[in-house]
Amino acid sequence: MSGIWTIARVTLRESARRKLLWMALLAGGVLLAIFAIALHLQVLQFQGRSMSPFLRYQVESGMLIIGLYTCDLVAVVLTILASIDTLAGEIGSGTIHAIATKPLARWQIFAGKFLGFAVMVVVYVAVTFWATVGVAHAVAGVMPVHALRGMLLIMFECIIALSLSFLFGTWFTTLTNGVVVLGLQGVALMGGWLEQVSGFSQSAHIVTLGVISSLIQPGESLWRRAAYEMQTPLAGSLRFSPFANVSIPSMTAVAYAGFYLCVVMAAAVYHLHRRDL
Repeated sequence: MSGIWTIARVTLRESARRKLLWMALLAGGVLLAIFAIALHLQVLQFQGRSMSPFLRYQVESGMLIIGLYTCDLVAVVLTILASIDTLAGEIGSGTIHAIATKPLARWQIFAGKFLGFAVMVVVYVAVTFWATVGVAHAVAGVMPVHALRGMLLIMFECIIALSLSFLFGTWFTTLTNGVVVLGLQGVALMGGWLEQVSGFSQSAHIVTLGVISSLIQPGESLWRRAAYEMQTPLAGSLRFSPFANVSIPSMTAVAYAGFYLCVVMAAAVYHLHRRDL
C-alpha cells in the first residue's frame, strides 16, 4: 500500500506543479462571482414585487440548483482534461518506464495515479459545492434539501468520468483519449436531456433512447438524481424547470453506475497489465 500512496502523492504534486487545480479553482471563483451577482439581482427584483415568501424561496432554490449544475459541469470537464494525459501521455512518451521498472506492480501504479486524481477531484467538488451553497444561503437564505447526498452523487459522477479517462488512456494517445471521453460525456448529457424531454412528450421511443444513452455512460443520471435530492418538492414539480421531476433516476440506476465503475476499472487494470509499454 505504501507504493500506492507514494504514487498518489507524486500525482498530486505534479497536478499542483502544473497549476491544474489552482486554475480550476480560479475559474470556479469567477463562476461563483457571476452566480452571486445574478442571485443578488434576483433578490432585489423580488423586493419590488408583492410575491409570497414561499414562492420566492422556490424560485431562488431553482437558481441554486442551476448554480450547482454549473459546478457539476466544470468539475466533470476538469476531471477529464486533467487526467487524459496521465497514462496516455506517459505511455506514449515512454516516461512511464521510470516508474514501471521499479518494484511496483502495474495495478499499483494505476491505483496510485487514480487515487491522486480522485482526491484532487473530491476536494475540488467539495470546495466549489459548499462555496455555491454558502453564497446562496448568504444572499437569498436558501439551502439544498439533501446537500450531502447531492454532493456525493456529483463526486460519483466525476469518478465515473475519471475511470473512463484512465481506461481509454491505456488504449489511445492523449488527444484520442480526450475525444473519446468527452464524446461519451456528450452521450451522457444527451441521454439525460432525452429522458427529461420524454416526460413532456410522452414518447416511449425517446425514453428508450435516453435509457440506452444512460447505460453507455451513466454520469448524467447521477446528476439528475442529485438534482432530485437537493431541490424542494414544489420546485421539482414545476414542469417548466430544466430539472423538473419528469424522469427521476432510481436507486437502481445509481447501483448500475457503481457496477459500471467496477467494470471500467477492472478493464483498465487488465489492459494496462497486458499492454506492451
